[in-house]
Amino acid sequence: MTSIASGTALVTGASSGIGALYADRLARRGHDLILVARDRERLNALARDITSRTGRNVEVLAADLTDAASLATVEAKLREDASIRLLVNNAGIGTHTPLLSSDVEAMTRMVALNVTAPMRLAYAAVPGFVARGGGTVVNIASIVAVAPEILNGVYGGTKAFVLAFSQSLQHELGAKGLRVQAVLPGATATDFWATGGLPVENLDARIVMRAEDMVDAALVGLDRGETVTLPSLHAAEAWDAYETARRALAPQLSSNTPAPRYLALH
Repeated sequence: MTSIASGTALVTGASSGIGALYADRLARRGHDLILVARDRERLNALARDITSRTGRNVEVLAADLTDAASLATVEAKLREDASIRLLVNNAGIGTHTPLLSSDVEAMTRMVALNVTAPMRLAYAAVPGFVARGGGTVVNIASIVAVAPEILNGVYGGTKAFVLAFSQSLQHELGAKGLRVQAVLPGATATDFWATGGLPVENLDARIVMRAEDMVDAALVGLDRGETVTLPSLHAAEAWDAYETARRALAPQLSSNTPAPRYLALH
């Protein structure tokens, strides 16, 4: 097990669902909090509740992460507040709607929230973490990062970015004190589904995990030092085999000659 240093945790998408649960669990673990979401009233209510139960200091930062000015405010907070030791990039949206039935402007907003925002927030936080000798980034991805056929292709693409970005950050900066975890939940019982147009009640209950169980499992994965955590995957050896195969491909992926199967026939 690896202990996570105390200090302030900044959680995005914190007003409900997975983000609110991360806020609760991290406060119980001794972290002060900065809660980021669009709905200031809900953030204020959550902050009062957490402070009353845990005694932790909770700051509210209302921001729409798809708006450049709001995003810049959160970036500045991450750069300037040296007490922040943990960033949870949780804010995100998704949909089950097929690509050809999806509005491209809505897809563009999805990319802004699911890709641009966590990338920029990580860029704002990570240099300080490295300079101070330690810090943690938790990125909430999805199983569609490795199974993009399940839901909308743009959504799957955004979560594949989150996974690849997380793995690259850990590879580049792990030796300098940065810890990175990508969490890949399966179907989770939150309002995510209703927002995307498919209420969770329409899903097979056997594939839907309680949000509380998902977050608690993800935190155990963080304690274990995992770079990738899949709370629903019971056969951990299956992921190990997948990663082993992926890494084995790396030395073979670039060559100065085409593979024989691509040589023209004469």
